Amino acid sequence: MKRAELKKVLKPLIKECIKEVIFEEGVLSGIITEVAAGLKSSYTQPIVERQVVATREVENVARRELEQVRKQVLEEINKDSYNGVNLFEGTEPISQGGTEGDNLAPNSPLAGTNPKDPGVDISGIVSLGRGANWNKLVNG
Repeated sequence: MKRAELKKVLKPLIKECIKEVIFEEGVLSGIITEVAAGLKSSYTQPIVERQVVATREVENVARRELEQVRKQVLEEINKDSYNGVNLFEGTEPISQGGTEGDNLAPNSPLAGTNPKDPGVDISGIVSLGRGANWNKLVNG
């Protein structure tokens, strides 16, 4: 058997074996996954970090500029208002306050009262004085 004839017989067999290994056994998908992971880790991380840092710097600069403008506007308003007198001079903000959903805030008139207390029954008030006083109040 000559070399050319051997090559002609073996080449299709080897080609078929390689295709079978690559496609049917999942070797190709593993190679693609590893290459994609390698590309992703080596290229995208530095770019993302630079963008995040740049975005934060821009946000910080914008926030500082906004605070400066806000302070300038408040200073201008305070100069004209109350003839330059600071109404809140020597005062401090309150140290604590109730939350919006808190029904038993310390400054509430009902603080310390049981929320399940039925209170006073006022259903008989209308019948006092046979309703004459209430009619005067309602009708004028």
